[in-house]
This record gives sequence, structure tokens and C-alpha cells, in this order.
Amino acid sequence: MRRTARTVAIAGISAVALLATACGGDSDDTTATDGNETTAAEGAAGGEIVVDGCTPENPLVAGNTSETCGGDVLEMITARLVNYNADDASPENDIAESIETEDNQTFTVKIKQGYMFQDGTEVKAQNFVDAWNYTAFGPNGQTGSYFMSPIEGFAEVNAEGSTVEELSGLEVVDDYTFTIRTSEPVSNLPVRLGYTAFAPQPDAFFEDPESFGKAPIGAGPYQVTEYNDGQSIVVEKFADYSGDFGGQVDKITFRIYQDQDAAYNDLLAGQIDVIRTIPQSALIDDKYQSDLGDRNTQRETGRFNYVGINTVVSTDLADPAIRKAISMAIDRETINEQIFNNSYTPATGWVSPVVDGYQENACGEFCTYDPEAAKAMLDEAGGYDGELTLSYNGDGDHKAWTEATCNSISQALDISCTATPVVDFATFLTQLGNGEMTGMWRLGWVMDYPSIENFLAPIYAEGADSNYFGPYVNEEFESLLTQAAAAPSLDEANALYQQAELLLAEDMVAIPMYYPKTTIGWSEKVNPVTITAFGRPDLASVTLAQ
Repeated sequence: MRRTARTVAIAGISAVALLATACGGDSDDTTATDGNETTAAEGAAGGEIVVDGCTPENPLVAGNTSETCGGDVLEMITARLVNYNADDASPENDIAESIETEDNQTFTVKIKQGYMFQDGTEVKAQNFVDAWNYTAFGPNGQTGSYFMSPIEGFAEVNAEGSTVEELSGLEVVDDYTFTIRTSEPVSNLPVRLGYTAFAPQPDAFFEDPESFGKAPIGAGPYQVTEYNDGQSIVVEKFADYSGDFGGQVDKITFRIYQDQDAAYNDLLAGQIDVIRTIPQSALIDDKYQSDLGDRNTQRETGRFNYVGINTVVSTDLADPAIRKAISMAIDRETINEQIFNNSYTPATGWVSPVVDGYQENACGEFCTYDPEAAKAMLDEAGGYDGELTLSYNGDGDHKAWTEATCNSISQALDISCTATPVVDFATFLTQLGNGEMTGMWRLGWVMDYPSIENFLAPIYAEGADSNYFGPYVNEEFESLLTQAAAAPSLDEANALYQQAELLLAEDMVAIPMYYPKTTIGWSEKVNPVTITAFGRPDLASVTLAQ
């Protein structure tokens, strides 16, 4: 099925049986490519491929990974209650046999019998409950703890210095059944349960959590066989994989690059087989198309790029009017044309257009390039003195566009702005998490699950693990999120989430930049590769050319 835009939506949810048993199958659907079709071809199963990767922020623990470098690997080695369809992100049961509720507050989860971890032990209800309790427990410092926040008892368990280690809202009924009770009704909870933070952990994890992340044990179609710090992570097929969402090739090596141009050059030389993004240098004048021929594809996906500011450490940027002036000083259209070859869409809000609930032009005039209005607003706010910086991770392909952004701000506002690299993404996120990043900084978001809520709550809600803004706290915003989660219908929930998004425009907590299309390429060794709704190459469906 061909998908081009705004087609990723939450699956319909009934009050009694929220998810039916998944049918399963390979992900080999057609993917959109600027008006052309690219279909995963029939090919040879088995063999091995090399793909480009980046340095994970933390060891590979599902509850402590909230970025794409580690997340790309965890997607291959974990299984969760719910799997997201590669083509449209619709939820399909995986380990779950059923997830049922009558009130959207108490959920009964039944799991399939005989689903195995990669150490030969069976996945049981206790493995989910223990993993979620571990992730939620504040002293464990897990970055994914926020995703457990709807569960009853979270505030007490997650508190700093807490001695309460178990969520009151989780209860094991028997080996294959457990219940979830949330503090308030949460209508889309089953949709969230496919995110990796909700993966079960084997008993072996709790015996030695510190070393587990370098030799993780999941229940997915692949298992980690090598972890070479800063160089590569190797996964190989798990022979006893129990699910319906297995992969094709036998071995995948994630080769870690510090520079996207280097990865692209290795692709052209046949040294790697799949590249997760085409560098900006190859986008100019469609160079990648002449380099790769038909070995490339592009798709709109659930992604969002923005510029953020920690207003606690950067008090000179604490006035929303200054941030609005900066936003209006950015010529997104010209940067997109000159740097991205029009492969990005300038953002007009904080939610990707591909998810249900997207509203057009939520940012209004503040995301429209208007240098005169920007300068007037800055002057009215008292001006800006000193050097403005825009930090980016040096192992990503961000130098050109961040420099262009700074140039646009400098010219419009007559202030000095400098793009500043940080060595790699892991270091970049650590500095953000520790509140050490001053000035402005770039960041991107890839949806964890297909919902407007996922573009709002995990980034801007109080206590959210990706709330790097000071943190940002707005009581009205929090109230709207709570009301939306409890809304009886999807339309009512989306309307409330849209109101919450408009508050972000008032506060300009983050400056929207782009909705990126994902553009990937592959070698002659493999058949055409498709892109998932989450913007990743669909590695599970890759086959070798015959």
C-alpha cells in the first residue's frame, strides 16, 4: 500500500477489547518516494548486511534508552506487548494475546504462552511487571521512567530517594496475566505499549543490571553477539524467536560513524549496505540520485526538528518574546532550499503532519520569516547582548544548517550567533540532561508511537525525560494533557491536545524548525529497502539481491 502523507493514525480502540491478536507477516509494503514507488523485492533470505549506526547514550537497556542510536538496535532485539506496523505504525499484538478494559483505567493483559527470551527462559507476566517497576523506581535513574507515569503509584515510586520499589497499579494475576491500573483514565494506553521502554526483562537482567546493557537479552528476532564501544554493534538472528515479526538476513552489523559523509562514501564504495539518512552534501542538486541511481527512496515520517533553550541556565533567553523574535528571524524556506534541497518541510507547529490530531499553523506568525517584525519584537523586549550559540552534535549532519540558521538570525537581528559542535550525540544528550547546555541547541524527535500526545507529553510535560528546557512547567498545559488522556473519544482527546499545543506557541518553549522527510540509500548487494513510518530503514525486511 502506498503512503505519502498524513496517513499514520491511532488504530480504533473499543472499550472492551482494545487489541485483537495480530496476524503477523513480513513488512514488504510499498513506500513513497517523491511520486515513485519502491517495493521490497523478493530476494534471498540469510546472509549479512552492514548498516550505519551512531554511539548510544547509554548501554542497551530498554528502560534507559530514549534516543535513536541505541533505539535502532533495541528495535531489532526486543519484543513488546504490541508491535507497530512498519508501513503505517498501526498497533498489532505481539507478546500480548489481548489487552482489555471497560473503563480505560484498569487494563487486563494476557500474554502468549511459550514466548521465549534469548537466554532460553520464557517470557512471563512477572517479567513485564518487574521491568516496569525497575524503570519507574527513581533511584535507578532510568531515562524511560516518564513513560510509566500514568500507572498508579508512580509519583511515590519515582521520587528521589524513594524506598518504594513497586507500582501499586501493577499486579500479577498468574504466569500469563497481569493488570495495569492508571491514576486517571488513559484511553490510548494500549497504543503506547509498543514503545521499547515497555519491553519485558529476563530474570538475568535483575541479577546484574550494570553489565547487562553490553550483552542484552531480549525476546526479539535478533540478539546482540558483539558490542564494540565506539566501533560497532552486531546482532544475529535468534533461532528460537517466538513472534510473527522476524527478519530476513542472518546478521546485521551497526557500524558506528562520527560523520555522515564518511558513511555515505562507504556506501558508494560498497563497504556498507544501508544508510539511514543521506548527508546534506549529497542532497544538493540531487547528487545522491545520480550517485545511487534507483538505490534510494524518500518518505514523510513521524519526525520533528526543533531548536531548544534551557531558560534556567540561559536566563538571557528566558523572555518568550526574545525566543519568538529569534524564530521569526530564521529563514526556514531558504535554508531548506539551499541545504536540504527541499527535502524538508518548514515546521509550522510542534506536531508532525503524519499523525492524527495534527493542526495546521499552530505556531502562527512566530514561525514565519519576518526579519523586520523580528527585530522590532527583540527591541521591544530590551534587545540581546552577547554571543548567541547554537549547539549541535558533531557526529550528526548538522553543521551546514545550524550555521545557516545562525547566519539568518545574525542578519535579521544584528546580533552575533555561532553554531558550536559537541563531540557526539551521547555527550550532547548527557550535557542536556545535566543542565549544562547554554544558549540554543538543536534536537530532533522521532515518534515512539503514533499519537499527537507523543509529540507533546514526553517532551514538554513536567518530569518528562526529554524536557530539557529548564524544565518547562505550565500548569494549564499539564491540565490539558490530563483531560486529553481521559477523553472518551479520539476526536475529543485530539481537540484537547491541540489546545495544549497552542500554549507552546505562547511560551515558545521550543522553536519549530522542520518536518524532515527520511531519505535513505542502499548498496547493490541488497534489494530495494523500505522506510518505516518511524523514519527508519526497515531492516527486518531487507533481503540480499539474487
